[in-house]
Amino acid sequence: MTLRIADRPTVYILHENAEWLPPFTRALDEAGVPWIDWELSSGSIDLTQAPPEGVFWSRLSASSPSRGHAHAKEVARSVLRWLEAAGRRVINGSGVVEFEVSKVAQYTALAAEGFDVPRTIAVFGRDELVERARTLPTPFITKHNQGGKGIGVRRFDSQDDFAAYASSDGFEEPVDGVTLLQEHLLAAEPFVTRAEFIGGRFVYAVRVDTSGGSFELCPAEACAVPPTGLSPAVCDVPDAQGGLPAPAPLFTERTEITAAHPLIVRLEAFLAARGIEIAGVEFFETVDGRVVPYDVNTNTNYSPDVEAANGHRAARAISELLARELTERYAPAAV
Repeated sequence: MTLRIADRPTVYILHENAEWLPPFTRALDEAGVPWIDWELSSGSIDLTQAPPEGVFWSRLSASSPSRGHAHAKEVARSVLRWLEAAGRRVINGSGVVEFEVSKVAQYTALAAEGFDVPRTIAVFGRDELVERARTLPTPFITKHNQGGKGIGVRRFDSQDDFAAYASSDGFEEPVDGVTLLQEHLLAAEPFVTRAEFIGGRFVYAVRVDTSGGSFELCPAEACAVPPTGLSPAVCDVPDAQGGLPAPAPLFTERTEITAAHPLIVRLEAFLAARGIEIAGVEFFETVDGRVVPYDVNTNTNYSPDVEAANGHRAARAISELLARELTERYAPAAV
């Protein structure tokens, strides 16, 4: 994609999936903030030339290979380093990309800060998969190090089933060659929580219903983790009149989670220390009392239902952040 260059300082949204942009571009339009989208799937940059003037927001997604953009990660790395070297304001810059595309980076950083994270074994290639899996009790789950959308997430209830899968033609090769073997943790109640942060500050938390047989979910798309070979549980039960009840919303706001919650306070500090300005951090509370963060999404999306119910707080907060950064650096020429 050939980048359009504005004739004034502008917000540039770096991405590889235009389908995720409308909530943000609508909010920017409503706020009167100029913007241009910059697709990270093709194009070019002249390293001897200065980048355009503006504020740059990176929305690289770890799941980009699933949409045919296998090299978006490398494009983002190149573009963001070019922008940063020129002193441009980048939100979720090159260091954040490494978090988005590596769960190893996420877990090791969280553990170093004292968070309770799932026991995880990173296996490079296939040779040691079966051997290392046998060190975990069943059930256990697999993940891809570079994931998103639940890519590569499977649950195995027996070592024999996993051994058969690992040696089969149906084995799902991770894009970076790193498969994660992870302990299966049981949530106290059938939901996980996603805490949203914008400008490094907590905005709200979302309760994600997992009663359909899944615990790995994101607001943009459910990522089911049924036992291998089985379908997620069907939870619709006829009511007294023989009909089906209206389905409960998958995503709802957890209003009891506030900025003063101890976990939120710690996560704000964790994100700030790593320059992660926009993120959704997923965690769940286990039956044995653990509070376990297990995913840091730096290309965060928001539930349309939750946003509509609470006045589009996240979309509006992002537009306000981008407008503020643009105005502070280029006023009065910016907006």
